[in-house]
Amino acid sequence: MEYTMETLARECAACQKCELCKTRTNCVFGVGNPNADLMFVGEAPGEQEDLSGTPFVGRAGQLLDKFLLAVDIKREDVYIANILKCRPPKNRDPLPEEEAACIGYLREQVRLIRPKIIVCLGRISAMKLINPAYKITKEHGTWVERGNCLMTAVYHPAALLRDPRKKEDMMEDMKAIRKKLEELGCL
Repeated sequence: MEYTMETLARECAACQKCELCKTRTNCVFGVGNPNADLMFVGEAPGEQEDLSGTPFVGRAGQLLDKFLLAVDIKREDVYIANILKCRPPKNRDPLPEEEAACIGYLREQVRLIRPKIIVCLGRISAMKLINPAYKITKEHGTWVERGNCLMTAVYHPAALLRDPRKKEDMMEDMKAIRKKLEELGCL
């Protein structure tokens, strides 16, 4: 089937491929510019995201917004999604079978958007999209190329809420993302 973002979102909202469909309030498909050069990918929606149907609107999302503002990137210019589209109970880590059930939606989002840069928000996203052995404390901010897309990972904003000492590293990574966008002629 040839998807549009709208048909993909509708299919995702009706998904029953795993048990998370039974406990979700809303499917959290993704939000932002469907032609974005920059895409952020987290692991899964949290409570606020499940309630609103929008990714990264809780405390972690508000912190992400501050970092975007600090490097002069508008949230409405990027696209934000998660690997999982439904919230795992008590915000636990996604199970492999849940990731397997959902990853096709993310792949199709990437295919439709065609971002030049994908930024993994946190270890779990980086392990799924960059390297299963990814070590976020050692490798954050390093770049890899996949097809016509550059990829990197930064600390998940929720991790920064737990350990504010990592905010300095996050700021440097965000500056590097901004610089890479400029080098690619996106800004």
